[in-house]
Amino acid sequence: MANLNPSHSTKQLLAGYCGIIFGGFGVHKFILGYAPEGFIMLAISVIGGTFTYGFSLIIMQLVGLIEGMIYLNKSHEEFVDTYFANKQGWF
Repeated sequence: MANLNPSHSTKQLLAGYCGIIFGGFGVHKFILGYAPEGFIMLAISVIGGTFTYGFSLIIMQLVGLIEGMIYLNKSHEEFVDTYFANKQGWF
């Protein structure tokens, strides 16, 4: 069991809502401290969206939506264990 920090619960809510709203740009990854994954999502959305007429942005938005819903549906202890203790970057 990881150390439970009050900021983890706010990060869970903030990352979940940002994943649903701004998921295509990887904002939720930056909130959780996963900068490389966030930059990957941002690059695929912006650069890939330019060349695919927005199709890759739609795909990344779906990924962010799914991840945001996963974040909000996990219990607080399970969220902390998965994303702060075990450092699981994707889904």
